[in-house]
Amino acid sequence: MTGIPTLLRQEVEQRGVISFARFMEIALYCPKIGYYESGAGQVGRRGDFYTSVSVGPVFGELLARQFAEWLEALGPGPLHLIEAGAHDGQLALDILNGLAAHRPALLGRIAYWLIEPSVDRQNRQRLKLENFSGCVEWFSGWDAVPRDGARGVLFSNELLDAFPVHRVRWEAVERRWVEWGVGWETNRFVWRRMEPTEEWQARLVDAGFELPSELLAVLPDGFTLEVSPAAAEWWSGAARALRAGKLLTLDYGWTALEHLDPARGAGTLRAYSGHRLQEDVLVNPGQQDITAHVNFTQLQRAGERAGLRTEGLTDQARFLTRIAVQAAEKAGAGRWSSEQVRQFQTLAHPEQLGRAFRVLVQSCALA
Repeated sequence: MTGIPTLLRQEVEQRGVISFARFMEIALYCPKIGYYESGAGQVGRRGDFYTSVSVGPVFGELLARQFAEWLEALGPGPLHLIEAGAHDGQLALDILNGLAAHRPALLGRIAYWLIEPSVDRQNRQRLKLENFSGCVEWFSGWDAVPRDGARGVLFSNELLDAFPVHRVRWEAVERRWVEWGVGWETNRFVWRRMEPTEEWQARLVDAGFELPSELLAVLPDGFTLEVSPAAAEWWSGAARALRAGKLLTLDYGWTALEHLDPARGAGTLRAYSGHRLQEDVLVNPGQQDITAHVNFTQLQRAGERAGLRTEGLTDQARFLTRIAVQAAEKAGAGRWSSEQVRQFQTLAHPEQLGRAFRVLVQSCALA
């Protein structure tokens, strides 16, 4: 046993049990050797999963058209496009190419900021974006962004589903929520009940899970939820960094109410390897992707507490179709090639990516 499993086993043996959030953090983000840090090809046909970006450049081109409309509405002056979690930089490249093709004058006013804590990923992104090096700048986090904030569009795509989550189960006999973490037994990682604390009721309410006593009385024993305080904290930081403009994320997930659907009582944790769903999220840490559905209610509340206004939550199909229709109605938009049509169908079809992914948009007016 080497690498990530060894690090995790050592920490478990020192502490007895660790939260799943900690397990997920090490497995995915440990410098140099974590799943997302290793630089291995995870996306695409030969990887572990597909993304909207891997479908082709149409996704970035459509986002570029929508972002241009929002940016132009802000009037004269410097503008910012801020992407968080840019992976290998391909989406940034597609957006910048789209702006260069359709809004070259606007592109000259834009500073493209990448929020990226990983130095290795920054270096890979620099190689990808070398043709736009004059307008691209990197920041390690929200604390590093200039204090006067950004004026423009701040966005992420398929980022928050990979934020570490805590796993909480309803214990019907005790009538309380209890966190389940990770232990070590018989040469493998196993689920372990952690010491009950009173904090989870408040955390669940903060995430939008205000369950009345009548519902708790019939909630099945073992009903499981994932909670990501890190995602809410990240969204709050993004909201504070935005001086004027839009904050949005594209990801798969549900509202808090949808998370409580009885059919989802086992939670939403998933692991993927080679495009196949893996039954056990605790095996092969560092070698497989781990995700959980985003709680959009939690993000919406975090943004509103920071002063943002929620403009809407919709699915990717409706969001992209509206952009495509508006583009087609404008003179000189041109006809799509058969390849572009194929890409759009993949992005918008309800049985592919159109319904699984949702888009949350919030806005901030200049104070």
